[in-house]
Amino acid sequence: MEMLSYGFMQKALVASLLLGLVSAVAGIFVVLKRLSFIGAGISHSAFGGVALGLVSGLNPLGTAGVFALLVALFLGWISRRGSLSEDTAIGIFFSGAMAFGIALLSMGKGYYGDAMSYLFGNILAVSTGDLWLLAGAGALVLFFLLGTFKALLCLCFNEELAYAGGLPVSFLYYGLMASMALTVMVAVKTVGIVLASALLVTPAATGYQLSKSYRGMLGISLLSSLVSSLVGLWLSYRYGLASGAAIVLCTTFIFLLSFLFSPRRRVFSLAREKDVNY
Repeated sequence: MEMLSYGFMQKALVASLLLGLVSAVAGIFVVLKRLSFIGAGISHSAFGGVALGLVSGLNPLGTAGVFALLVALFLGWISRRGSLSEDTAIGIFFSGAMAFGIALLSMGKGYYGDAMSYLFGNILAVSTGDLWLLAGAGALVLFFLLGTFKALLCLCFNEELAYAGGLPVSFLYYGLMASMALTVMVAVKTVGIVLASALLVTPAATGYQLSKSYRGMLGISLLSSLVSSLVGLWLSYRYGLASGAAIVLCTTFIFLLSFLFSPRRRVFSLAREKDVNY
């Protein structure tokens, strides 16, 4: 293909495939454990880390990852303690981290136009250094999630059963939160902070609609995520669309199709008809 003759497009392709792979696997547990709101809070809180990196001269992706990781672990700690409702804590950190980032940028002496690319994504600007950083974060996420796949499924299905089975529930929960934070880090440069949470939810939701098994859900989620990343990248190159928006629109379109033809939807409709007739 013509677009792959350019070096920056080759890097964008690698980044999009990496994003599709990591977000699809992590998204399975986000959907099953119903952590999508936490995912949105973590992704938006990463802006504080991006601003810190821009002002200090450090790599914004690295600082965004560290910042998102700290917020994710703290949200997990609050959720486990139960001293404050989960949605309240997310709302506080969602707005607080964004405000922290805005305050840092307003205090800085330079011009930080790159902040917009982190908010809305610019996969065409991924550098070789960014790719190595994203690949390292993605490898850590996949190593943990795939290595503890069955245990995490048990945690998502029934936490009390996981306790009774002797599984390290706290370790698994905090590990899942950390994986979400690192996945957000991978997504920040490609689809942006604003849209990062969509890739943690939509492909996995597509898999949930079309499959009744966890393996099938994972396979469909991977396929949906990778196809969306590739098609979105092509649309961005061909028509000049914003790369992040193009990728997310593709995932949304695939989900809508899956919802229309979902066997789960048909079963639910039949159950409602029986209730009405009864």
